[in-house]
Amino acid sequence: MHIEFRHLRTVNAIHEAGGLARAADQLHITQSALSHQIKHLEDQAGVELFVRRSKPLKLSPAGMRLLKLARQVLPQVEALQAEFEGLRAGSTGRMHIAIECHACFEWLFPVLEKFRQGWGEVDVDIRPGLAFEALPALLREEVDVVISSDPEELAGVEFVELFDYAPVFVAASSHPLADKAFVEASDFRDQTLITYPVERSRLDVFSQLLIPAKVEPAAIRQVELTAVILLLVASNRGVAVLPDWVVREVKYSSDYVTRPLTETGITRRLYAAVRQDDLGKPYMKEMLRLAGEEARKLQTQ
Repeated sequence: MHIEFRHLRTVNAIHEAGGLARAADQLHITQSALSHQIKHLEDQAGVELFVRRSKPLKLSPAGMRLLKLARQVLPQVEALQAEFEGLRAGSTGRMHIAIECHACFEWLFPVLEKFRQGWGEVDVDIRPGLAFEALPALLREEVDVVISSDPEELAGVEFVELFDYAPVFVAASSHPLADKAFVEASDFRDQTLITYPVERSRLDVFSQLLIPAKVEPAAIRQVELTAVILLLVASNRGVAVLPDWVVREVKYSSDYVTRPLTETGITRRLYAAVRQDDLGKPYMKEMLRLAGEEARKLQTQ
């Protein structure tokens, strides 16, 4: 027996309308075409699906079984059609984001909160890109955006500029290095460096300063939360290097000092890596627009 979606719609329409004429009007076909469709379906099934002697027209027990199937399947088909229409229109989709910048959680959350208000049908998720290879996952379409400060030449991927930032040295105001105008790699040799729990190659203080200078801190202490890092720094338990936008308010606190790394300072740029095929999607454009808007706020605070 070959059952098509139109057969299920026919059975459902006749049951709801209670007659062929009204059902034909609902289905936008002639009554003759509808009768032919019913006969063809009954021939396939080998049983009567309607009790023709009744008024209004009723389904037979076999027809009721088919109606039950129709009421299970048709809503799912309609939901899938609506989803596909949303995908074509760009109002629905998936936005799974991998973050290679640990501190960026605090910057990204306001962006996603604004995005959610206008694009509630888009499935948003955040995955710490520090736990896996984020860019290969982007190429495999396991994630849709990678927030990173390390652009690469990848076919089919575009790195969209978000904002520039400066990694800065943070210490307690009573710390001996607080009197310096800037700090250098050698200043870290006798310090406890407090960092996020991230491999060294993904920390600016190592990749941009300590590794090139072949300098090793006296000790390293890993801490998950920025607030805890600042608490430990204020207690003189160690020093840290954080993005300037993360510690902007610290500049106005008597508990801390911030200093440039090296005399000229170090500047880094944050990017959103996106598959080129996704750049034209309306919800992707909106997310990148909001990200840029929030970035401009960070730079003017």
